[in-house]
Amino acid sequence: MTIIASRKSHVRNPRALFIGGEWIEPSSASTIDVRDSTTEEVFLTVAEAQAADVERAVAAAREAFDNGPWPRLTPVERGAYLNKIADAWETRGEALADTWASESGVLRSMSIHSAKGVAGVFRYYAELGKAFAWEEKHTSSMGLPALLVREPVGVVAAIIPWNAPHSLMSYKAAAALIAGCTVVLKASPEAPAAPYFLAEICEEVGLPAGVVNVLTADREVSELLVRNPGIDKVSFTGSTAAGRKIASICGERIARVTLELGGKSPAIILDDYDIGKAAASIARTAPLMTGQVCSSLTRIIVSGNRHDDFVDALSASFGKIKVGDPFDTESQMGPLAMERQRDRVEGLIARAISEGAQLATGGGRPAHLNRGYFIEPTVFANVDNASTIAQEEIFGPVVSIIRARNEEQAIEIANDTIYGLNSTVFTNDPDRAYAVGRRLRAGTMGHNGFKNDFNIAFGGFKQSGLGREGGVEGLHPYLETKTMIFETAPIGTA
Repeated sequence: MTIIASRKSHVRNPRALFIGGEWIEPSSASTIDVRDSTTEEVFLTVAEAQAADVERAVAAAREAFDNGPWPRLTPVERGAYLNKIADAWETRGEALADTWASESGVLRSMSIHSAKGVAGVFRYYAELGKAFAWEEKHTSSMGLPALLVREPVGVVAAIIPWNAPHSLMSYKAAAALIAGCTVVLKASPEAPAAPYFLAEICEEVGLPAGVVNVLTADREVSELLVRNPGIDKVSFTGSTAAGRKIASICGERIARVTLELGGKSPAIILDDYDIGKAAASIARTAPLMTGQVCSSLTRIIVSGNRHDDFVDALSASFGKIKVGDPFDTESQMGPLAMERQRDRVEGLIARAISEGAQLATGGGRPAHLNRGYFIEPTVFANVDNASTIAQEEIFGPVVSIIRARNEEQAIEIANDTIYGLNSTVFTNDPDRAYAVGRRLRAGTMGHNGFKNDFNIAFGGFKQSGLGREGGVEGLHPYLETKTMIFETAPIGTA
């Protein structure tokens, strides 16, 4: 296969920071190089924010919240801005498709639809500006007129990862903005393009100064953002290890926090379901974003007498996946996002073999690709659920198949993890799927396949996070509730 040369980033002001409604010069000349995951070449260089830049961004967001118009606009008025942002996103379909495919290795045939998805998120929350119950009438226990009102939580630090930055950014920013919050958006050093596009759009639509501020920084400077007393709430998506640190920092000063963290999600294949159909379903979704999806189904639990047949079926399906340049329309899976991610996946594969798991297919780098951070779709059989490969999040196209004696043990194995993000039950009986699904400690349960829906709600149990993103549930974390009790009802509420 011919590897296509490095693609254009489309970012207009990469060496600047967007703070206070303006593109400003950063406090230092430090920059971050972003490499194309297929060519390994630098295709974008952006300004690296330092401590002084964080202070400026928080101060701008604080001023915009405390003294600016944004929190004092009606939700409907804020929604009008969100609709303008949505319109602008729809003009950036090609730009977002190119940069996401280059940064993270996702197929361009998938990424071309991403801008419409982002626009849809902003339109959804714009509509909530009209439909959500911002005030509710009550009568107090003493018979007095009362209101339960919902107000913005304040200044939000939105910290996003590199795997799907545009999507995760939009669910945080759109919910925060319709609530009346102001935002400091911290982009990942590996994938800053989508946040830059959002900054360009906020400038285009005339969003009030300081309502959205965008900067890119690494961990040390990002921690300063989390610790800054001007930040009222942190919304973080990333690893569970980083989430623990952020939660502890926020706990020190009782800052609000939402965490969407890791997963090690199980799929239980019950004995009434066809092995071939289950294997085909998992093989369709496992290569999604090269397995760099926190909710991927990475532990497949099947009864012992059907284990070997399922291993054969899944291995055959995985062996047919065409790995290649994400810009090639024939590719079915692209590279991992970066060299260190490939090193991590390869290290976990080696450890699985050393711990006794049976490598059924894959496990190495594709022989026909000599550049790029590629890895083969990989299946392990006879995996012990207590082993590293079954307990640690891999963030790559690696699936473990685990034996269970019966349905009861399958549920026990599924729940035997620190995580609880996603799950699936394969069965022809929807009532059985419901019964098993209710016993799984996970934020989402899909019937007969990988299924998530941010428009309803997304988030995890246990160490997969705190709170929810998407839907009405995803708006609540950006709001504080206030009870107001009156002697006489105010005019307009009686």
